[in-house]
Parts: sequence; structure tokens; C-alpha cells
Amino acid sequence: MGWDEVLVLWCAVWGAAAVVGYGMSLAGVTKAQRTVRLTGRIERVREPRHGGSRVGGISVVVSYRDPASGQEVTVTNDGERGEVITAAWEGREVGVSHPRGRPHAYRFSTDPEQASRGLGGPNCALFLVYAGLVALAAVDWGWPWALIGSGGPLAVFAAVHLPGTVRAKHDRIARLAAMEAARGRIVAVLKDVTVDQDDGHTSTTITPVVSFTTREGTAVTAHCTAHLPDPARAYGRDVTVHHTPADPSDFTLDRAAEQRAQNLDVVVTALAIVVLTATAVVGAALL
Repeated sequence: MGWDEVLVLWCAVWGAAAVVGYGMSLAGVTKAQRTVRLTGRIERVREPRHGGSRVGGISVVVSYRDPASGQEVTVTNDGERGEVITAAWEGREVGVSHPRGRPHAYRFSTDPEQASRGLGGPNCALFLVYAGLVALAAVDWGWPWALIGSGGPLAVFAAVHLPGTVRAKHDRIARLAAMEAARGRIVAVLKDVTVDQDDGHTSTTITPVVSFTTREGTAVTAHCTAHLPDPARAYGRDVTVHHTPADPSDFTLDRAAEQRAQNLDVVVTALAIVVLTATAVVGAALL
């Protein structure tokens, strides 16, 4: 079997998967559409143990109302329970979901989830079809078509999203300017050691945990993974936490660094447009 046949088969298989996925979405039978989505509330936060593991996130107790029985249900996030909760306080709303008819298989999300049509898989399959068509064009018509097929559409995609990136930067900078300052303390430093099964190399991940109280009296416990010097020795250190009043999970220890990161996002997107456009132009010139 030659490359042509392999690529045609690739496109056919992923094309069929995309058609099936879109059909299931229209019929309302995708996994996402069969998921029951609820809003839970954190009732209790367990402070992480210094020297413990970050796996599983911050341990919390969550309650929600079962729509079938109308009764209040109390659960924890122990074990594999969806998204890891890295910022918690009593009263915080989180998303709770489970397959229809299987409430024991619940999973958490950091925010209450909106209904989904389950189009992530079909969209991914459609992209793989596109990648196969680009490769097929390169094999049949010459490799410059790969430059045109990859650079041109991706440049258009990045250009369409550039205004949104700029708006997101301005919105984020405005939120940073409106943040309130609170005194915080590093109440734990978590340590996870992983060993590579191939070469035996070990890597260590350090995760400080910060605790602070907002002006409204909300006690927040959160993983603090950025802008903290010498995190391994940070246990007991006092810090200044800047947070969004309406959402304490949106916080930073260094607003200036956050602003620089937002500017960098715009620069990277603009550079991507330039590089992708140049790639398509080079491909066209080489035809």
C-alpha cells in the first residue's frame, strides 16, 4: 500500500468518525449530552498537610441537591474526580456532573458547567481529515503544497483570533488593576517525586499552598505555582496576595509579571501570523 492509499484511508476513517460524531450530536446522544450537570457548594475545606502531595488537589467537602429526589447530597473530591480543585473556600460554587442514572460516578469542575453538544471529538476528527488532505496534496502535487495548506489556513485562523486576544489582554489588565490586596501566608509546601520508568531519572515538583482572607472575610486556600521566589523554602512565609474581589481563585503575587505575560500573548499571536503567512507565501513561490 502506497502513501496515497494510506492517506486516503486516513481521511476516510476520520471523516467517518466526524460524520458519526456530528450525527450523534444532532440526535442528542453524545456523552456530553447525556451528562447531568449540577451546581455544588463547598461546605468544608481541609488544609493540606505540609510535605504532602498535590495529587487530587485541595481536599473539600461539597454538597448539592439531587434533582431526582430533591435531597441534599454530600460528597468529597477524594480519588479521581474530574478537574483538580486548586483554590477553595467555604461557599464556593463548583460544577458537579455524572452520567445519567449513575450519580455515584460524579466528577467535579472548578466552575458550574454549561450544557455541551459534545462536538470536541468530531471537530478533532475533522481537523485530522484536513491534515490528511494537506499531506495527500503534498504527496501528489509536490511538497510546497504542504507549506500552503498548513500556513495559509492557520494564518487566517490566528488572524481571526488576534482581536479576541487583544481584548482578552485589555480585560485582564483591567482586572489586575482592580484587584484587592490581602495578607497571606504559605501554610504548606507540597512535594511530588516522579521516576521515569525508562531511564530512572527522578523529577520533583514543588507546590506551595497559600492561605489568605479577603476583605469580605472569605478564607481562601489555594495552590500557588507562580511568582514565588524559592518555593521549596517558602513554608511559613508571609506574602501579599492580589485577588479579584468577585473571584478569589483569580489571584497573583506579582501583578507586573502578569501584565508582561498578557503582552507576550499578543506578541506571540502576531508573530505566529507573520510566520504562517510567510510559510504559505514561500510555498506559493516554490510551485
